[in-house]
Amino acid sequence: MTLLTIALLFLAGFAAAAINAVAGGGTFISFGALTLIGVPPISANATSSIAQLPGYFTSTLPYLKDIRSIWRGIAVLAVASIAGSSLGALLLLWLNNEQFAAAVPWLLIGATGLFAAGPFLKPKPREAAATSEWRGLAAPAMQFVTSIYGGFFGAGMGIMMLATLGLTDAGDYHRLNAIKNVLANVIAIVAITVFVAGGVVHWPGALALIPGVALGGYAGVWIARRVPQIAVRIFVIAVGLFLAGYYFVIG
Repeated sequence: MTLLTIALLFLAGFAAAAINAVAGGGTFISFGALTLIGVPPISANATSSIAQLPGYFTSTLPYLKDIRSIWRGIAVLAVASIAGSSLGALLLLWLNNEQFAAAVPWLLIGATGLFAAGPFLKPKPREAAATSEWRGLAAPAMQFVTSIYGGFFGAGMGIMMLATLGLTDAGDYHRLNAIKNVLANVIAIVAITVFVAGGVVHWPGALALIPGVALGGYAGVWIARRVPQIAVRIFVIAVGLFLAGYYFVIG
């Protein structure tokens, strides 16, 4: 890769992590940057997943106290996440780049729509339950389906999880966000393991993205205090629609 390409990916990683910290949707940036420099779609998806992992990990740390009190319920959902993410990642590897490229614009439109609807899908605050109320098999079943999507593509996965967890758990928003952050780590680690074993990771791209992601996650806190979230959301939606249009044209 040229220095210009490395600089582009570094900036893309920075922007992706900063946007994730403020409003979510940063995957559009990292995935788009990788494909625009010529990385095949499947490799771009796998590489973007690896680059985002540090952000998933650090976003979990503030919730450690909450996680310790509900770890049994999270463990049940983690098992469903492992199964679903494995299936989704293997499904991605089963496709060839041409097949996945044909699906990309539709996936981007769906993920952009999900992102745009995110504020309306967030669960309303409710009184936290004294115990974990997973409502039978509904929670692991819904988490399994969400994890398939997470292992396969992943953009908008966090919003999807908050919405489904809100239907099956009686906790407040912060409790649900803690659960979501843990499960996002599980899904990402499983998918990355499958992608590495499948040999589809573009390692030079990952190494260029990760430092930008690390700095962007930190800078996101500063940005969140100064830039209206609605402005960031509009920008992410515009990027998602632009990339969808781009892949429709080149496809």
